[in-house]
Amino acid sequence: MAATVQWRTETVEVAGTPVCLRRAGAGEPVLILHHDFGLVDELPFADALAATHDVLVPEHPGFGASERAEWMRSARDLAVLYRGLLAGQGLAGASLVGLGFGGWLAAEMATMAPADLGKLVLVGAMGIQPKDAYIADQALVGYMDYARAAFHDQARFDAVYGAEPTNDQLEFWDICREMCFRIAWKPYMYSQTLPHLLGAVTAPGLVVWGAEDEIVPIECAAAYTAALANARSETIANCGHAVALEQPETLAALVGDFLAG
Repeated sequence: MAATVQWRTETVEVAGTPVCLRRAGAGEPVLILHHDFGLVDELPFADALAATHDVLVPEHPGFGASERAEWMRSARDLAVLYRGLLAGQGLAGASLVGLGFGGWLAAEMATMAPADLGKLVLVGAMGIQPKDAYIADQALVGYMDYARAAFHDQARFDAVYGAEPTNDQLEFWDICREMCFRIAWKPYMYSQTLPHLLGAVTAPGLVVWGAEDEIVPIECAAAYTAALANARSETIANCGHAVALEQPETLAALVGDFLAG
């Protein structure tokens, strides 16, 4: 993995909302959108992509360092905001990489401007209603239990968050959860309109799923792949929902090859 990447952090205003933005690398632009349980300080997967691309990693408004947008009421609102962020940065044809909840946002963004899209990568993406199971409801479990459920290998969870996450970390997850409930509660973590709009997205797509994902049923991988006009899917063995945190090297190699191809 790239260990010498220098990240720059700035606050940019989009739709009247201050957004904390991390950026590194040079080349074709790639926007990475994070999980519903928030960003972590170190993201080796993003480091690897920044070795060959201009990588932007915003922190969702209301999920930590970015101020909450009181007017925001849906995941699509947040996706529109990120379309504005790319426009404000003068970036056309950016590729989108969405992780979990961020995958839903990336999919929404792709449907808004199909001609202004490089490539689309969805990793364990929420946003489509499963037919045979349910997206795990974080309201029914503790903050740490939900985050742990995103990892198949619990040793990797401990490496990222510690075996006993701090009170600050628990409070951070609480903040993230509150924003999820504001914008993705009814219906919970999926859109009734998105599946009908995805067919207009003709850019190359890559749908990646952890084989042991306990948050978003793996049937959603097939649903996304079928709905998109030009997508293929990959399954990562012995991996849960948080693919970018649990197996960053594997995901980076897969996504890096896809973006370069």
